[in-house]
Amino acid sequence: MTVRVRTAVARKIIGRKVVRGKEYTYEYYTLPLNLYLPRSVVERWGTEFIVERDDERGVITIRPKKAVQT
Repeated sequence: MTVRVRTAVARKIIGRKVVRGKEYTYEYYTLPLNLYLPRSVVERWGTEFIVERDDERGVITIRPKKAVQT
C-alpha cells in the first residue's frame, strides 16, 4: 500500500463576477491538485492540512493539521 503524505497550505482565492452590470465578489479556498475546501472548514481548523494520497485505491484524504496533533 503506497500512501504519499505531505503538508499543504490552503490559498484564499477572491473571485469577481459581473451580472447585469453589477459586480459580485466571492471567496473560496483551494489546496494543490485543485482541491476546494469549504470556508467553514478553514475557519474552524486553519489553513494547514495534511494530504494523504493512496495511488492503489485512488483515494485522497485531507485532514486538518490541528486535528491530527490533538
